[in-house]
Amino acid sequence: MTYEPTDERWTGEPVETRFAVPDMHCAGCIAKIERLLPQQPGVRGARVNFSTRTVAVSHGPALSEPELIRAFDSIGFEAQALHNAPTNQRSATLTPLIRALAVAAFAAMNVMLLSVSIWSGADGSARHLFHWISAAIAIPAVAYAGRPFFASAWKALRARTTNMDVPISIGVLMATGLSLYETIVDGEHAWFDGALTLLAFLLAGRVLDEMMRSRAASGAEALVRRTATGAMRLAADGSSQWVTAEDLAVGDRLLIAAGERLAADGTIESGRSRFDLSLLTGESAPVTLGEGSKAAAGTLNLDAPVTLRVTAVGEARAIAEIARLMESATQAKSRYVRLADRASRLYAPFVHTLAALSFAGWMIAGAGWHQSILVAIAVLIITCPCALGLAVPVAQVVVSGTMMGKGLLVKDGSALERLAQADMALLDKTGTLTLGRPVAEGVAAIPEARRGIALALAMASRHPLSIALRQALTGLGTQPAALDEIAETPGEGVTARYQGQPVALRRPRENELAGQAGDDRAAVALDLGEGAPIVIRFADALRPDAAEALAQLKALGLPARIMSGDRGEAVNTVADQLGIAGEGDMRPADKMAVLEQAIAAGHRPLMIGDGLNDGPALAAAHVSMAPASASDVGQQAADIVFLGDSLLGLPRAVRAARAAMRVVRQNIGLAVTYNVFAVPLAMAGLVTPLIAAVAMSTSSLIVVANSLRLRWAVK
Repeated sequence: MTYEPTDERWTGEPVETRFAVPDMHCAGCIAKIERLLPQQPGVRGARVNFSTRTVAVSHGPALSEPELIRAFDSIGFEAQALHNAPTNQRSATLTPLIRALAVAAFAAMNVMLLSVSIWSGADGSARHLFHWISAAIAIPAVAYAGRPFFASAWKALRARTTNMDVPISIGVLMATGLSLYETIVDGEHAWFDGALTLLAFLLAGRVLDEMMRSRAASGAEALVRRTATGAMRLAADGSSQWVTAEDLAVGDRLLIAAGERLAADGTIESGRSRFDLSLLTGESAPVTLGEGSKAAAGTLNLDAPVTLRVTAVGEARAIAEIARLMESATQAKSRYVRLADRASRLYAPFVHTLAALSFAGWMIAGAGWHQSILVAIAVLIITCPCALGLAVPVAQVVVSGTMMGKGLLVKDGSALERLAQADMALLDKTGTLTLGRPVAEGVAAIPEARRGIALALAMASRHPLSIALRQALTGLGTQPAALDEIAETPGEGVTARYQGQPVALRRPRENELAGQAGDDRAAVALDLGEGAPIVIRFADALRPDAAEALAQLKALGLPARIMSGDRGEAVNTVADQLGIAGEGDMRPADKMAVLEQAIAAGHRPLMIGDGLNDGPALAAAHVSMAPASASDVGQQAADIVFLGDSLLGLPRAVRAARAAMRVVRQNIGLAVTYNVFAVPLAMAGLVTPLIAAVAMSTSSLIVVANSLRLRWAVK
């Protein structure tokens, strides 16, 4: 049945529905979905997110979810509406593969033991018995372990298309079927062990690949968790009531207590407090906001209660816009086509053609159907993409494991290939180039006899500046003094008495900061019972080896540049220290614009950042890294996470990625060379299915052995 554009399925404003599609395995699947799905009635477009195995479908409003699922089914893919999909989708995909691999490997080992007896000279009734025992083991094992390939091949054939699983399934089923025929007629040879070995190696490659892909996760999901679940809403009569974030509306008045995150965007009507804006801007120093100031959902009120008039809720909030930017960026990155995917695109038609030519040639030569099928099976098996399938995931797993030992956690295997291609580095400042935590400066100005008082005051508070002061004083070997009547006032500081005299660790007054214009670093004032108050400034120190790490990146062909949401003056100071360019006061959309311009100019940028405001840029970059101290959003959006305070992990990761890609290309070359020599032998009838399986397994083992060299590549 066909539909005209005037059909109600085509009319109206398009809507978007997201589906989980776990059966996507390669670039061919992406191209097929994005090309064929819009050809279905009522479907306007489709965008694949390969990292999360989801597809966003734009369609007419009259098109229902069941109809869209049938549209997926018609092109050979099983889909499920995302709101109905299991939350552990990755586990649901990987676990059946591991079980199938275990069954195939166990059955292959047992059948191989029986085959050894036949090779050793068992004949007659003994050989016949061993063949039947092998059949009893192999047939159910092939039926179970081959399901991932059989199901994928059947869906493709039913949709009148093909994929790599079609020749694999044909080869396995024909080898098993012909082996059963030989067993029934008491033939001399059966190749159950070849079929099982083939499945075991193929499943090993798919499990390794799935393990690497499953490390990628969508950072957009974490954004929602960073906002408050609700707020205290004020009524006209002055009463208040706690309501969920979903029940808030524009115009509501909210009471935001100290220590509370905002659930909606708004304007402050009354009150004055300091806010932690690092979630959105990356700025480490708190910012003071008062009447008329705008505040965004997700920011943290640090000091005093304020009243907020709501201006945006739900999807209109600034944090929701960041989530949309991240989702859009991830969609773009998911279109990246890996080297192995590109190499395998021509595999299926190539193998089908060779097998068909072999069968036809031997039939024309008068060999008969039995010998012709035997040759065709040998061709299908000997050209099986085990070595090609293992070429990338084995190298990725080996180098990723070695990198983990060096403090580099690779979340997505394709990130190694993208990192090897990077040609420029864009870095956030706070928490990336710097440690992201305050460091007390000028502690030596505190008289040695009074440092114990300062330490005792700092130990009485959990404020980040108090903690930094405590660490600095402890590092000098200071011991705390004994204080009385200790009290902490939120937003003001800590007061106490020392030997009857009032002492305090507090917020500096404006007159105490006079003469320090232009110095916008965080500060505290110390009243130590005698003398004038002492003002202690705090700075965000550079990470160790930052200059050396950037120099190594430049030597590797990745010149660095700073992109930060911090104040321009602070960014310029750090940029001057490191001898690189830098730009401050950048919002997430600004960073995205810079990345898009770089990519449009043909560059492949490496983005390094740590905050929520870096999330869209981390997702949009060709490849991305984040420190372990990054927000959960930053870590989830990044491809690689590095541990520790040193930045030397950045050039180390680039060198390891480039070494991995050299080995991958060698592996693909070995797989191609193997086929160049093995295929003519199989087509000439000089190779049985068993020998073909052994040859295929040997080529796979060579690829694995070559990949193991990467254990010494990460330095």
